[in-house]
Amino acid sequence: MKMGKKDCNQVLLPWPPKVLSPNARSHWATRSRAAKAYRNSCLLHAKLVGLTAPAGRLLLVIEFMPPNRQRRDDDNLIAAFKSGRDGLADALGVDDCLFVTQCSLSTEVRPGGAVRVTLKPYVEAAQ
Repeated sequence: MKMGKKDCNQVLLPWPPKVLSPNARSHWATRSRAAKAYRNSCLLHAKLVGLTAPAGRLLLVIEFMPPNRQRRDDDNLIAAFKSGRDGLADALGVDDCLFVTQCSLSTEVRPGGAVRVTLKPYVEAAQ
């Protein structure tokens, strides 16, 4: 555990680049560069705030705060955020197969857009 930093389970990340949307239809090399840059950006944001995670499976609560009032599909948002999710896993030193995703699209509009990610312990539902 690092001294001087308090435990943090939430991070505010930049909005995914348009080229990462499944609907973008961009060249593979352009998409690859953007994915790598976004992954690294999310990794750095998570490291800077000292993002920590409980042991075991993690509930990844993702709140997309769009840059404008344009209509969006949550499945496309999740796909566009794939590189960001990988960056978070890198920052935490875990395999992203431990993540269980819960996503929402906020009615709040933020200039430039943002993605708020909160990590919680994942609890299996009783059967």
